[in-house]
Amino acid sequence: MSEQIAKQLHEAISTKIPDAVVEVVVGSPGHYSLDVTSTEFAGKKPVAKQRLVYSAIAHLMAGDQAPVHAIDKLITRDPEA
Repeated sequence: MSEQIAKQLHEAISTKIPDAVVEVVVGSPGHYSLDVTSTEFAGKKPVAKQRLVYSAIAHLMAGDQAPVHAIDKLITRDPEA
């Protein structure tokens, strides 16, 4: 189940940020770590980068029965930086 959710996270981010290189690490049940690299992050402040990623996965974190309970670690990178 966790691997399926990890795949959904990857797909959601890749859809919202098409050039993104996404790594999803499964933690304890419902907890994931993300490492996202994209040129879309160029010139953006850290909070703006995080908001972009969270907006892509919001549907997986919404509601009492959400499959994703927490993103334990979120790393956003600009490949040009």
